Amino acid sequence: MVFLVFDGVKMLDVAGPAEVFAEANGLGADYALAYASASGNPVASSIGTPLPVDSAASELADVDTLVVAGGDGLVAAPIPQDLVEAVRGLRDRPRRLVSICTGSFVLAAAGVLSGRRATTHWRHAALLARAHPDITVEPDALFVEDRGVFTSAGVSAGIDLALALVEHDHGPDLAREVARNLVMFMQRPGGQSQFSAPLELRPPRTPALRAAADLVAANPALDHGTDALAAAVGVSPRHLARLFAAELDVSPARFVERTRLDHAKGLLDAGHSITATARAAGFGSTETMRRAFVARFGLAPSQYRARFATTTPTTSTDQQP
Repeated sequence: MVFLVFDGVKMLDVAGPAEVFAEANGLGADYALAYASASGNPVASSIGTPLPVDSAASELADVDTLVVAGGDGLVAAPIPQDLVEAVRGLRDRPRRLVSICTGSFVLAAAGVLSGRRATTHWRHAALLARAHPDITVEPDALFVEDRGVFTSAGVSAGIDLALALVEHDHGPDLAREVARNLVMFMQRPGGQSQFSAPLELRPPRTPALRAAADLVAANPALDHGTDALAAAVGVSPRHLARLFAAELDVSPARFVERTRLDHAKGLLDAGHSITATARAAGFGSTETMRRAFVARFGLAPSQYRARFATTTPTTSTDQQP
């Protein structure tokens, strides 16, 4: 397990996953952790702490897993060519390649992600897609695996990916014990959204619209028809519809449905039954929820629940509903 680091590397992108693997070692795993830079010299981390390395990337003889950490500089300036060449020189040797956060830009520059699915921090997903149109970027996934190449979203998602790798290597029981020892959530599957719908949407500026959105988010199961919402916030239904269109570019009904669907995802992630989820999320029946779920996510609630029942990342062969 080799971490490839560089000047400006985000410390948590290295320390977070490394701590997961080290904790796993204490429970019976056998990860040999090492650190390398392109030059073989120590690097300065994002917090200013020097990070020593064991060797230059070119000196590595046996690499099972190569982890390319991220850093803000990878998207603010050209990626150092020696870093790209280091990955190119190693790409065919490890059993698996891993990037944390913006480390995906290094893999992309080295040609590793060409023709593959990948993710990165949601702030930089559009940039990755524009710069590398040959990559299928999934901006809303915590982590993705495609033919032995693993990419993760920002910072803490690298810890989720590390836990998933431990589960893949040593089984769910050991991974669960690691999660418990580190006070982590075990159930953050790769396909889970990087952020919830309320975080994704900018807060409405208009008080009446903000109140309506808060009502829906607080209890999706209530009657949130346009007339009922308008009455609750003290405006006419027509005015409320105009507010939703102007600020959120969505109708009140569509906003309610999206909020209910995201609530349903959270309930399914937590292990609730499909019937209980449909009732708690405000759908009239399981069939109504199923139709809405398929229309938005491309798979049925039962398939979503089965697919994301563990930490295992989504794969390139696991996309059909």
